Amino acid sequence: MTIAYWDAFSGIAGDMTVAALIDAGAPFDTLVKGLDSLQTGAAFQCEKTTRGGLAASIFKVEFQQQHKHRHLPQILRMIEAAAIPDTPKQNAARVFQRLAEAEAQAHNVPIEKVHFHEVGAVDSICDIVGACYALHLLNVDEVLCSAINVGSGTVQTEHGVLPVPAPATAALLTGKPIYSNGPAMELTTPTGAALAVTLAASFGPLPPMTIRASGYGAGTKDFPGQANVLRVLIGERASVAEAATVVIIEANIDDCTPQVLGYAMDRLFAAGALDVTIQPLLMKKNRQGSLLRIIATPETQESLAAIVFAETPTLGLRIYKAERRVQPREFIDVQTPHGTVKMKVSANGSFAPEYDDCRRLAETHGVPLRDVIAEANFAYLKSIRMNQTPTS
Repeated sequence: MTIAYWDAFSGIAGDMTVAALIDAGAPFDTLVKGLDSLQTGAAFQCEKTTRGGLAASIFKVEFQQQHKHRHLPQILRMIEAAAIPDTPKQNAARVFQRLAEAEAQAHNVPIEKVHFHEVGAVDSICDIVGACYALHLLNVDEVLCSAINVGSGTVQTEHGVLPVPAPATAALLTGKPIYSNGPAMELTTPTGAALAVTLAASFGPLPPMTIRASGYGAGTKDFPGQANVLRVLIGERASVAEAATVVIIEANIDDCTPQVLGYAMDRLFAAGALDVTIQPLLMKKNRQGSLLRIIATPETQESLAAIVFAETPTLGLRIYKAERRVQPREFIDVQTPHGTVKMKVSANGSFAPEYDDCRRLAETHGVPLRDVIAEANFAYLKSIRMNQTPTS
Protein backbone atom coordinates (compact mmCIF):
# COMPACT_ATOMS: atom_id res chain seq x y z
CA MET A 1 0.00 0.00 0.00
CA THR A 2 1.35 3.42 -1.01
CA ILE A 3 0.77 6.07 1.63
CA ALA A 4 1.24 9.83 1.67
CA TYR A 5 2.05 11.42 5.02
CA TRP A 6 1.26 15.14 5.28
CA ASP A 7 3.51 16.80 7.84
CA ALA A 8 1.65 20.02 8.65
CA PHE A 9 4.18 21.45 11.11
CA SER A 10 3.69 24.87 9.50
CA GLY A 11 0.03 24.44 8.63
CA ILE A 12 -1.64 23.36 5.43
CA ALA A 13 -3.23 25.21 2.51
CA GLY A 14 -4.49 24.09 -0.88
CA ASP A 15 -1.62 25.53 -2.91
CA MET A 16 0.95 24.13 -0.46
CA THR A 17 -0.57 20.66 -0.87
CA VAL A 18 -0.48 20.72 -4.67
CA ALA A 19 3.07 22.09 -4.65
CA ALA A 20 4.30 19.42 -2.22
CA LEU A 21 2.79 16.62 -4.32
CA ILE A 22 4.38 18.02 -7.49
CA ASP A 23 7.68 18.33 -5.62
CA ALA A 24 7.30 14.65 -4.64
CA GLY A 25 6.95 13.58 -8.27
CA ALA A 26 3.41 14.20 -9.54
CA PRO A 27 3.87 15.08 -13.27
CA PHE A 28 3.14 18.78 -13.66
CA ASP A 29 2.20 18.66 -17.37
CA THR A 30 -0.36 15.89 -16.83
CA LEU A 31 -1.77 17.70 -13.83
CA VAL A 32 -2.17 20.93 -15.82
CA LYS A 33 -4.06 19.13 -18.60
CA GLY A 34 -6.55 17.91 -16.03
CA LEU A 35 -6.91 21.35 -14.45
CA ASP A 36 -7.36 23.00 -17.86
CA SER A 37 -10.41 20.79 -18.40
CA LEU A 38 -12.15 22.62 -15.53
CA GLN A 39 -12.44 25.52 -18.01
CA THR A 40 -11.72 28.19 -15.41
CA GLY A 41 -9.45 30.13 -17.79
CA ALA A 42 -6.62 29.92 -15.26
CA ALA A 43 -2.95 29.42 -16.05
CA PHE A 44 -0.63 27.42 -13.80
CA GLN A 45 3.00 27.69 -12.76
CA CYS A 46 5.17 25.62 -10.45
CA GLU A 47 8.52 27.12 -9.52
CA LYS A 48 11.37 26.29 -7.19
CA THR A 49 11.86 28.59 -4.23
CA THR A 50 13.14 28.49 -0.64
CA ARG A 51 11.39 28.84 2.70
CA GLY A 52 13.54 29.18 5.79
CA GLY A 53 16.53 28.09 3.73
CA LEU A 54 14.75 24.89 2.63
CA ALA A 55 14.26 24.13 -1.09
CA ALA A 56 10.57 23.84 -1.95
CA SER A 57 8.09 24.24 -4.81
CA ILE A 58 5.43 26.92 -5.04
CA PHE A 59 2.22 26.40 -7.03
CA LYS A 60 0.58 29.45 -8.59
CA VAL A 61 -2.87 29.82 -10.15
CA GLU A 62 -3.14 32.92 -12.35
CA PHE A 63 -6.56 34.12 -13.50
CA GLN A 64 -8.55 37.27 -14.06
CA GLN A 65 -10.33 38.29 -10.86
CA GLN A 66 -14.05 37.61 -10.91
CA HIS A 67 -16.59 39.14 -8.55
CA LYS A 68 -19.32 36.55 -8.95
CA HIS A 69 -20.07 34.02 -6.24
CA ARG A 70 -20.31 30.28 -6.76
CA HIS A 71 -22.63 27.84 -5.05
CA LEU A 72 -21.84 24.20 -4.32
CA PRO A 73 -23.93 22.68 -7.17
CA GLN A 74 -22.13 24.81 -9.77
CA ILE A 75 -18.72 23.78 -8.44
CA LEU A 76 -19.71 20.11 -8.38
CA ARG A 77 -20.82 20.35 -12.02
CA MET A 78 -17.44 21.85 -12.96
CA ILE A 79 -15.66 18.96 -11.26
CA GLU A 80 -17.90 16.33 -12.86
CA ALA A 81 -17.21 17.75 -16.34
CA ALA A 82 -13.42 17.70 -15.88
CA ALA A 83 -11.35 15.29 -17.98
CA ILE A 84 -9.81 13.44 -15.05
CA PRO A 85 -10.45 9.94 -13.64
CA ASP A 86 -13.46 9.25 -11.43
CA THR A 87 -11.56 8.74 -8.17
CA PRO A 88 -10.03 12.24 -7.97
CA LYS A 89 -13.36 13.70 -9.15
CA GLN A 90 -15.20 11.97 -6.32
CA ASN A 91 -12.58 12.98 -3.76
CA ALA A 92 -12.66 16.62 -4.87
CA ALA A 93 -16.46 16.63 -4.67
CA ARG A 94 -16.27 15.20 -1.14
CA VAL A 95 -13.81 17.93 -0.11
CA PHE A 96 -16.10 20.69 -1.40
CA GLN A 97 -19.13 19.10 0.26
CA ARG A 98 -17.25 19.07 3.57
CA LEU A 99 -16.18 22.67 3.02
CA ALA A 100 -19.73 23.78 2.28
CA GLU A 101 -21.00 22.09 5.45
CA ALA A 102 -18.36 23.92 7.52
CA GLU A 103 -19.18 27.29 5.94
CA ALA A 104 -22.89 26.71 6.55
CA GLN A 105 -22.21 25.90 10.19
CA ALA A 106 -19.87 28.87 10.67
CA HIS A 107 -22.33 31.40 9.21
CA ASN A 108 -25.58 29.71 10.32
CA VAL A 109 -27.09 29.44 6.84
CA PRO A 110 -28.49 26.45 4.90
CA ILE A 111 -25.89 24.68 2.82
CA GLU A 112 -27.68 25.53 -0.44
CA LYS A 113 -27.33 29.24 0.38
CA VAL A 114 -23.59 29.16 1.09
CA HIS A 115 -21.76 31.63 -1.15
CA PHE A 116 -18.23 30.47 -1.81
CA HIS A 117 -16.07 33.57 -1.52
CA GLU A 118 -12.40 32.91 -0.73
CA VAL A 119 -12.82 29.12 -0.80
CA GLY A 120 -14.90 29.19 -3.98
CA ALA A 121 -12.46 31.29 -5.98
CA VAL A 122 -10.83 29.79 -9.05
CA ASP A 123 -7.57 29.15 -7.25
CA SER A 124 -9.24 27.12 -4.51
CA ILE A 125 -11.20 25.03 -7.01
CA CYS A 126 -7.95 24.31 -8.84
CA ASP A 127 -6.11 23.63 -5.57
CA ILE A 128 -8.64 21.05 -4.39
CA VAL A 129 -8.99 19.29 -7.73
CA GLY A 130 -5.22 19.54 -8.24
CA ALA A 131 -4.45 17.92 -4.88
CA CYS A 132 -6.88 15.05 -5.48
CA TYR A 133 -5.61 14.48 -9.02
CA ALA A 134 -1.94 14.64 -7.92
CA LEU A 135 -2.57 11.94 -5.30
CA HIS A 136 -4.07 9.79 -8.06
CA LEU A 137 -1.08 10.39 -10.34
CA LEU A 138 1.25 9.30 -7.52
CA ASN A 139 -0.83 6.11 -7.02
CA VAL A 140 -1.44 6.97 -3.37
CA ASP A 141 -3.78 4.52 -1.66
CA GLU A 142 -4.04 6.23 1.71
CA VAL A 143 -3.35 9.69 3.16
CA LEU A 144 -2.22 10.18 6.76
CA CYS A 145 -1.68 13.53 8.44
CA SER A 146 0.21 14.90 11.43
CA ALA A 147 -1.33 17.10 14.09
CA ILE A 148 -1.99 20.45 12.38
CA ASN A 149 -0.36 23.78 13.26
CA VAL A 150 -3.17 26.31 12.77
CA GLY A 151 -1.24 29.50 13.66
CA SER A 152 -2.63 32.29 15.84
CA GLY A 153 -3.74 35.91 15.79
CA THR A 154 -6.34 37.13 13.30
CA VAL A 155 -7.03 36.90 9.57
CA GLN A 156 -8.67 39.39 7.22
CA THR A 157 -11.58 37.83 5.30
CA GLU A 158 -14.53 39.02 3.25
CA HIS A 159 -16.53 38.84 6.47
CA GLY A 160 -14.04 41.10 8.28
CA VAL A 161 -11.30 40.34 10.79
CA LEU A 162 -11.70 36.86 12.27
CA PRO A 163 -9.69 34.94 14.88
CA VAL A 164 -7.31 32.14 13.86
CA PRO A 165 -8.31 29.44 13.23
CA ALA A 166 -11.11 30.95 11.16
CA PRO A 167 -14.60 29.69 12.07
CA ALA A 168 -14.86 27.36 9.07
CA THR A 169 -11.38 25.99 9.75
CA ALA A 170 -12.24 25.39 13.41
CA ALA A 171 -15.46 23.62 12.41
CA LEU A 172 -13.59 21.39 9.96
CA LEU A 173 -10.89 20.47 12.47
CA THR A 174 -13.28 19.59 15.30
CA GLY A 175 -12.09 16.34 16.85
CA LYS A 176 -8.69 16.49 15.12
CA PRO A 177 -5.36 17.22 16.87
CA ILE A 178 -4.28 20.85 16.38
CA TYR A 179 -1.85 23.26 18.02
CA SER A 180 -0.43 26.76 17.59
CA ASN A 181 3.26 27.50 17.05
CA GLY A 182 5.25 30.15 15.20
CA PRO A 183 4.22 33.57 13.90
CA ALA A 184 0.87 35.16 14.74
CA MET A 185 -0.85 34.49 11.42
CA GLU A 186 -3.16 32.01 9.72
CA LEU A 187 -1.14 28.90 8.86
CA THR A 188 -4.03 26.58 8.03
CA THR A 189 -6.73 27.73 5.60
CA PRO A 190 -10.26 26.33 5.25
CA THR A 191 -9.21 24.76 1.93
CA GLY A 192 -6.22 23.03 3.52
CA ALA A 193 -8.28 21.90 6.49
CA ALA A 194 -10.97 20.49 4.20
CA LEU A 195 -8.38 18.51 2.22
CA ALA A 196 -6.87 17.09 5.40
CA VAL A 197 -10.04 16.06 7.21
CA THR A 198 -11.68 14.64 4.09
CA LEU A 199 -8.76 12.72 2.63
CA ALA A 200 -6.69 11.69 5.67
CA ALA A 201 -7.56 8.29 7.13
CA SER A 202 -6.03 9.26 10.48
CA PHE A 203 -4.03 11.95 12.29
CA GLY A 204 -0.94 11.35 14.37
CA PRO A 205 2.82 10.76 14.34
CA LEU A 206 4.75 9.45 11.35
CA PRO A 207 3.85 5.77 10.84
CA PRO A 208 6.43 3.04 10.11
CA MET A 209 7.09 3.40 6.39
CA THR A 210 9.71 3.05 3.68
CA ILE A 211 10.09 6.49 2.07
CA ARG A 212 10.14 6.49 -1.72
CA ALA A 213 9.88 10.24 -2.31
CA SER A 214 9.45 13.48 -0.41
CA GLY A 215 8.18 16.89 -1.41
CA TYR A 216 7.96 20.37 0.09
CA GLY A 217 5.17 22.79 -0.80
CA ALA A 218 5.88 26.44 -0.02
CA GLY A 219 3.42 28.78 1.60
CA THR A 220 3.05 32.31 0.27
CA LYS A 221 5.04 33.96 3.06
CA ASP A 222 8.59 33.35 4.24
CA PHE A 223 9.31 34.07 7.89
CA PRO A 224 12.33 33.44 10.11
CA GLY A 225 12.62 30.60 12.57
CA GLN A 226 10.32 28.19 10.75
CA ALA A 227 10.30 26.87 7.19
CA ASN A 228 6.82 27.73 5.92
CA VAL A 229 6.26 24.49 4.01
CA LEU A 230 4.03 21.45 3.98
CA ARG A 231 6.14 18.30 3.81
CA VAL A 232 4.78 15.23 2.03
CA LEU A 233 6.38 11.80 2.39
CA ILE A 234 5.43 9.12 -0.14
CA GLY A 235 6.20 5.46 0.43
CA GLU A 236 5.04 2.07 1.59
CA ARG A 237 4.04 0.89 5.02
CA ALA A 238 6.88 -0.95 6.75
CA SER A 239 6.59 -4.02 8.96
CA VAL A 240 8.71 -2.72 11.82
CA ALA A 241 8.07 -2.14 15.47
CA GLU A 242 5.42 0.52 15.84
CA ALA A 243 6.85 3.82 17.11
CA ALA A 244 4.60 6.50 18.52
CA THR A 245 4.82 9.57 20.69
CA VAL A 246 2.85 9.18 23.91
CA VAL A 247 2.38 11.28 27.01
CA ILE A 248 2.93 10.06 30.56
CA ILE A 249 0.58 11.50 33.19
CA GLU A 250 1.64 10.92 36.80
CA ALA A 251 0.39 11.85 40.24
CA ASN A 252 1.52 10.95 43.79
CA ILE A 253 -1.69 10.32 45.72
CA ASP A 254 -2.39 9.78 49.41
CA ASP A 255 -5.56 9.93 51.49
CA CYS A 256 -7.38 7.86 48.87
CA THR A 257 -8.99 4.44 49.26
CA PRO A 258 -8.18 1.52 46.92
CA GLN A 259 -11.81 1.46 45.79
CA VAL A 260 -11.63 5.10 44.61
CA LEU A 261 -8.34 4.45 42.80
CA GLY A 262 -9.79 1.35 41.16
CA TYR A 263 -12.80 3.32 39.94
CA ALA A 264 -10.51 6.05 38.58
CA MET A 265 -8.52 3.38 36.72
CA ASP A 266 -11.70 2.00 35.12
CA ARG A 267 -12.75 5.49 34.00
CA LEU A 268 -9.31 6.21 32.54
CA PHE A 269 -9.31 3.01 30.48
CA ALA A 270 -12.85 3.72 29.27
CA ALA A 271 -11.73 7.23 28.18
CA GLY A 272 -8.92 5.90 25.99
CA ALA A 273 -5.85 5.46 28.21
CA LEU A 274 -3.32 3.08 26.67
CA ASP A 275 -2.25 1.82 30.09
CA VAL A 276 -2.86 2.69 33.74
CA THR A 277 -0.77 1.45 36.68
CA ILE A 278 -0.87 2.06 40.43
CA GLN A 279 2.35 1.63 42.42
CA PRO A 280 2.66 1.82 46.23
CA LEU A 281 4.78 4.67 47.58
CA LEU A 282 6.18 5.81 50.91
CA MET A 283 5.61 9.57 50.85
CA LYS A 284 6.74 12.41 53.10
CA LYS A 285 6.11 12.04 56.85
CA ASN A 286 6.09 8.27 56.18
CA ARG A 287 2.58 8.38 54.73
CA GLN A 288 1.50 5.42 52.59
CA GLY A 289 0.55 6.56 49.08
CA SER A 290 0.24 5.50 45.48
CA LEU A 291 1.87 6.53 42.21
CA LEU A 292 -0.80 6.73 39.52
CA ARG A 293 0.80 6.52 36.06
CA ILE A 294 -1.13 6.80 32.78
CA ILE A 295 0.21 6.22 29.26
CA ALA A 296 -1.91 8.10 26.72
CA THR A 297 -1.99 9.50 23.22
CA PRO A 298 -1.38 13.27 23.00
CA GLU A 299 -4.95 13.97 21.85
CA THR A 300 -6.45 12.34 25.00
CA GLN A 301 -4.08 14.08 27.43
CA GLU A 302 -6.43 16.81 28.64
CA SER A 303 -9.52 14.64 29.00
CA LEU A 304 -7.60 12.03 31.02
CA ALA A 305 -6.02 14.71 33.22
CA ALA A 306 -9.50 16.04 33.95
CA ILE A 307 -10.62 12.56 35.07
CA VAL A 308 -7.66 12.31 37.49
CA PHE A 309 -8.55 15.66 39.06
CA ALA A 310 -12.23 14.71 39.28
CA GLU A 311 -11.82 11.22 40.71
CA THR A 312 -8.80 11.56 43.05
CA PRO A 313 -7.76 14.08 45.72
CA THR A 314 -4.52 15.02 43.93
CA LEU A 315 -3.82 18.73 43.45
CA GLY A 316 -1.19 18.36 40.72
CA LEU A 317 0.02 16.22 37.82
CA ARG A 318 3.28 15.64 35.98
CA ILE A 319 2.95 15.34 32.20
CA TYR A 320 5.83 14.54 29.87
CA LYS A 321 6.36 13.01 26.44
CA ALA A 322 7.90 9.63 25.70
CA GLU A 323 8.41 7.37 22.70
CA ARG A 324 6.50 4.11 22.67
CA ARG A 325 7.58 1.17 20.52
CA VAL A 326 5.23 -1.74 20.00
CA GLN A 327 5.82 -5.03 18.22
CA PRO A 328 3.49 -5.71 15.28
CA ARG A 329 0.85 -8.16 16.46
CA GLU A 330 -2.22 -10.00 15.28
CA PHE A 331 -5.14 -11.86 16.84
CA ILE A 332 -5.83 -15.50 16.05
CA ASP A 333 -8.89 -17.47 17.20
CA VAL A 334 -8.22 -20.89 18.77
CA GLN A 335 -10.78 -23.49 19.78
CA THR A 336 -10.65 -24.86 23.32
CA PRO A 337 -12.94 -27.50 24.89
CA HIS A 338 -14.90 -24.64 26.47
CA GLY A 339 -15.12 -22.24 23.51
CA THR A 340 -13.21 -19.77 21.32
CA VAL A 341 -10.32 -17.71 22.71
CA LYS A 342 -8.42 -14.95 20.93
CA MET A 343 -4.64 -15.29 21.05
CA LYS A 344 -2.47 -12.18 20.77
CA VAL A 345 0.60 -13.12 18.69
CA SER A 346 3.56 -10.75 18.22
CA ALA A 347 6.00 -10.59 15.32
CA ASN A 348 8.75 -12.23 17.40
CA GLY A 349 6.59 -15.29 18.08
CA SER A 350 5.48 -14.62 21.65
CA PHE A 351 1.79 -15.22 22.38
CA ALA A 352 -0.80 -14.92 25.12
CA PRO A 353 -4.53 -15.63 25.38
CA GLU A 354 -6.91 -12.71 25.89
CA TYR A 355 -7.80 -12.55 29.57
CA ASP A 356 -11.39 -11.38 29.01
CA ASP A 357 -12.14 -14.36 26.73
CA CYS A 358 -10.67 -16.82 29.23
CA ARG A 359 -12.52 -15.27 32.16
CA ARG A 360 -15.83 -15.33 30.28
CA LEU A 361 -15.44 -19.04 29.47
CA ALA A 362 -14.35 -19.87 33.02
CA GLU A 363 -17.40 -18.13 34.50
CA THR A 364 -19.79 -19.61 31.92
CA HIS A 365 -18.65 -23.21 32.39
CA GLY A 366 -17.69 -23.06 36.08
CA VAL A 367 -14.08 -24.14 35.56
CA PRO A 368 -10.85 -22.64 36.96
CA LEU A 369 -9.47 -19.71 34.98
CA ARG A 370 -5.99 -21.23 34.88
CA ASP A 371 -7.43 -24.33 33.15
CA VAL A 372 -8.95 -22.24 30.34
CA ILE A 373 -5.66 -20.34 29.90
CA ALA A 374 -3.74 -23.62 29.69
CA GLU A 375 -6.22 -25.01 27.16
CA ALA A 376 -5.87 -21.89 24.99
CA ASN A 377 -2.06 -22.08 25.03
CA PHE A 378 -2.17 -25.79 24.18
CA ALA A 379 -4.61 -25.18 21.30
CA TYR A 380 -2.39 -22.47 19.84
CA LEU A 381 0.80 -24.56 20.08
CA LYS A 382 -1.03 -27.50 18.52
CA SER A 383 -2.16 -25.33 15.59
CA ILE A 384 1.43 -24.19 15.02
CA ARG A 385 2.71 -27.77 14.93
CA MET A 386 -0.02 -28.78 12.49
CA ASN A 387 0.86 -25.89 10.16
CA GLN A 388 4.54 -26.82 10.29
CA THR A 389 3.97 -30.55 9.60
CA PRO A 390 4.91 -31.35 5.99
CA THR A 391 2.25 -33.03 3.91
CA SER A 392 2.91 -35.80 1.40
